[in-house]
Amino acid sequence: MTPPTHTLSVLVEDKPGVLARIAALFSRRGFNIESLAVGPTECKDMSRMTIVVSAEETPLEQVTKQLNKLINVIKIVELDDDNSVSRELALIKVRADAGTRSQVIEAVNLFRAKVIDVSPEALTIEATGNRGKIEALLRVLEPFGVREIVQSGVVSLSRGPRGLGTK
Repeated sequence: MTPPTHTLSVLVEDKPGVLARIAALFSRRGFNIESLAVGPTECKDMSRMTIVVSAEETPLEQVTKQLNKLINVIKIVELDDDNSVSRELALIKVRADAGTRSQVIEAVNLFRAKVIDVSPEALTIEATGNRGKIEALLRVLEPFGVREIVQSGVVSLSRGPRGLGTK
């Protein structure tokens, strides 16, 4: 049985080596990070990491406690579907010649995605949404011939007015 998926929102100091130390901690514990997104926050000297990992509760709690001991980690919150909003970005290059282009565009519009590049033989599509939406779009586009895909990691924020850095 596959362990449950957990999304951690980690507020860290924006300093060299922080990402490497956090990734090493997960690696030493034998966890595979399924998704990782890191970027600046509203605070100049801080970054936010959104880490998605499959793990049982007890080992994940141990890793979270160890993360909290790292000097550059400011705060860790586990986010679930009820208390957060999550999105991913996918760029998808699909075969689309003159005969299939309108069908591909119709599928893209159905998913509220965007065509961001056009060539004689292909379209590049930008899609944002949860993992399920992106996977569904990929299933619809597969018969046309998906040439290339790149996906961002999950980014998540808690619902409501309070932020991770809010006291």
